[in-house]
Amino acid sequence: MPTAIAVTNADLLLPAIEGSPNSRPGPAGSEPYPPAAVLASPDEQSLDAALGETHRLLEQHGHVVALYPDSLPDAHRRRLHTVRSILESDRITLIPSALPPLGLAVLVRQLRQLSVCDFSPGVLASAARLLAHYIHAGAVLNSVTRLDRVPVALKTHARSWLPGSQFAVLAHPVPQLVRVGTGELEGPDYSCHLVVAGDGATSSWAAGTLAALWQVNGVQECPLPGYSAPWWGTAKLTEFAAYLPDLSVLYQLVASVRRESCRWCGMELIGDRCGFCASPVPGPELRLPAGGTS
Repeated sequence: MPTAIAVTNADLLLPAIEGSPNSRPGPAGSEPYPPAAVLASPDEQSLDAALGETHRLLEQHGHVVALYPDSLPDAHRRRLHTVRSILESDRITLIPSALPPLGLAVLVRQLRQLSVCDFSPGVLASAARLLAHYIHAGAVLNSVTRLDRVPVALKTHARSWLPGSQFAVLAHPVPQLVRVGTGELEGPDYSCHLVVAGDGATSSWAAGTLAALWQVNGVQECPLPGYSAPWWGTAKLTEFAAYLPDLSVLYQLVASVRRESCRWCGMELIGDRCGFCASPVPGPELRLPAGGTS
């Protein structure tokens, strides 16, 4: 069975990409890749139920890669760590993400796509940091007065009080902020798709004007994640995220990175730190030769 991918809220689970090439075939009416588990908050699930569900995931899948927004409420965050501690399992990794909610949902879907490939749990967990670099995530906002994720100039704060003001904001990978109609956001320089969550005029701008500017090859619309309003500081918004949609491209991207074994937990990894224990990869001067002795 593939490594289990888990999230902290069902609205971080995007629907399948319609017509996406290189998708894994499945039964009629099903998604082309495995579903993700939802690790519910203490308000929605008792500790005993959470322990039982996570134990079943481990029994069925061997390892669990759980992603959650760095804005997750403290009680929910403590629940995740409590479950892992009680189960005494080093086969569970909890990965916080600074991506906006819709960008995180895209990342979760990409890991679900890759979970059916021949990557080990350690490589899959490490791939979360790699793939995040290729997600351009932002929003169209009617106000930036409560936006604290992207630097906002005092003059821009003042303009947000004017009726009809709209701002296009890119939070990742490089923060940008422009007034709609007076500037352009720099987007990805590679072929991509765009997912848009919201409604009204701001949704039309993202799905039309921005999509044309970034020359995206496909646009998908979906409901706005519940984490979005507090993350962006306003309920009047449309989120968007540009991403690599093809499984073959994602596979080659991850497979092209050198793999190593974590010196602390032994898991396979890519990049500069382990996806399970977060131990950093030592610099070349500290690495042992292939024989394991100096």
